[in-house]
Amino acid sequence: MRIVWLNGEFMPEDEAKVSIFDRALTFGQGVYEVSPVIDGKFRNWPHHAARLERSMDACRIADDTDWPAVMAGLIERNGLNEGRIYLQVTGGVPANRDFLAPLDRVPATRFAFTQVAPVIDAPAAKTGLRVMLYPDGRWALRSAKTTQLLYAVLAKEAARDAGFDDAWLVEDGVITEATSANAHIIDARGVLVSHPVDRAVLPGVTRINVLEIARAMGLQVEERPFTPEELFAAREAFISSAGALAMPVVEVDGRPIGNAGPGTVTSELRSRYITLLKAS
Repeated sequence: MRIVWLNGEFMPEDEAKVSIFDRALTFGQGVYEVSPVIDGKFRNWPHHAARLERSMDACRIADDTDWPAVMAGLIERNGLNEGRIYLQVTGGVPANRDFLAPLDRVPATRFAFTQVAPVIDAPAAKTGLRVMLYPDGRWALRSAKTTQLLYAVLAKEAARDAGFDDAWLVEDGVITEATSANAHIIDARGVLVSHPVDRAVLPGVTRINVLEIARAMGLQVEERPFTPEELFAAREAFISSAGALAMPVVEVDGRPIGNAGPGTVTSELRSRYITLLKAS
């Protein structure tokens, strides 16, 4: 039985209960983070902690949980060697349902759990992902990592129904990001192009590191929107996220990207990022 953490206590997952009046459920007022676990240690936490703080500020949620202690406890109790830890913080449980949160804020609801998953040797790292383009209809504040993920769920399910692994979202003629990851290309010039961090995309923790690694490799990096036409003409395409690391995309809407296999630049970025994570 998996052990989870809820509001200060470790417990079996089937004993963890959250109120139906929690503001994450009634109003979607909740934020989350996910940290990769490699060799029994959570990785890259300072970046995740900074984004969690920004997300909570944006959603008017206050909390001071000692998350590193919680994550270390979950890893130990579940014997997790490789996978992910998800943590979530909500607006809490007020006495009554009301759009306005109480002036004397109720305590946040906090929970976390582990998930066993291949991170370093994920099968898609060798085969690449097949994705499709999908209209971006999400809400305007995408820079906060909130639990309002309905549209991402719908896009992922539409991709699955059409025989793809995922979808890349398109808004006003440009790619914003993938459903749960940042999107990047190595364009026809050999330049790494990534949508700039603004309210249209999530400020990905993995994205920060991948762009730093790319610059250290001598790659030119342009943080700007790119079009589907640029994507189809690109040498390589890839996503970045805490769970997928840097993962190649080899096909979009049935059209091959580059040589239709994982690109050499993407593979090198992934390898160097794994080295960085193991050292963190």
